[in-house]
Amino acid sequence: MSGGSLAKFSRDLRFGLGLRLGKLNYWLVAKVAMGAMALLRRLPPDSALDFADRVARRIGPLVGRHRVALDNLRHAYPDKSEAEIRAIALDMWGNMARLAAEYVFLDQLFDFDPAAQVHGRIEVSQESIRRFERIAGDDKPHIVFTGHLGNFELLPVAAATFGMKITALFRPPNNPYLAEYILSTRRSTMGELLPSATGASFALASVLEKGGNIGVLVDQKFTRGVETTFFGRTCQSNPVLGMLARQFDCDVYPARCVRLPGNRFRLEIEDKLALPRGPRGNVDVAATTQMLADVVERWVREDPGQWMWFHKRWQISGKPRNVQPRH
Repeated sequence: MSGGSLAKFSRDLRFGLGLRLGKLNYWLVAKVAMGAMALLRRLPPDSALDFADRVARRIGPLVGRHRVALDNLRHAYPDKSEAEIRAIALDMWGNMARLAAEYVFLDQLFDFDPAAQVHGRIEVSQESIRRFERIAGDDKPHIVFTGHLGNFELLPVAAATFGMKITALFRPPNNPYLAEYILSTRRSTMGELLPSATGASFALASVLEKGGNIGVLVDQKFTRGVETTFFGRTCQSNPVLGMLARQFDCDVYPARCVRLPGNRFRLEIEDKLALPRGPRGNVDVAATTQMLADVVERWVREDPGQWMWFHKRWQISGKPRNVQPRH
């Protein structure tokens, strides 16, 4: 075997071994995660969720993403003390742990009955009920957007409860075994799901073209997206919602889940946005994308511990803009 052939064989061997080790790692992580969920299922829901919260508050500060969260919080809240910053970060880890554990009990947690006079774990105001019902009854397309706040997974469940047919765009985990588990769990309660991947925007456009409704998360970084400002700092945001709103001239509604004490939730859908428009009357995509960021920032400021601060939302090289914080 020549020197070049030997080198190529060695590279191929290392590449194949790397793939196998990567798959093994994914499999092991998925097995551990699903085993933990199986153990949680043996506990009453409240005990399991409270336990997950306590564990996450101990483990979260030990992982690398905790430093990212603290850095983001210091930039977002320059007037807060270090103790306040760290308290918000711990609340975030508790929220994320509860979100993961709540997959196990999703069918038990969502106990909302529009006809019931007494609230269970889920509460929805009369204004939000009317908006859910209005969207469900309209024979035209709608866009509903939210952020990674509280248990945002409950919003599609609520939409289905009100008879709203909605296709939700979601980003599956990189771990294929966990992705399949989560996808199967979601499908049983949340209706149509569309993985975020190449061509997803065309699939969403197809849903709207047929008069359907779509649900989109809008608070993640989008490389080469529209430049927006979030907490006074420059970031890149996905313009697809604004583009779709312009193409189909459809109503856009903000919706969110607020986590309440006692493992309870409040689901809200706000009135439709008055989207900014250009000189020709078409939806202004860049201004609309900024409007969505402003809505999410307002929500996060109200409940900062319920948002995922460990996400690398901002440009590393981006400098803070000289803007006033939005309240």
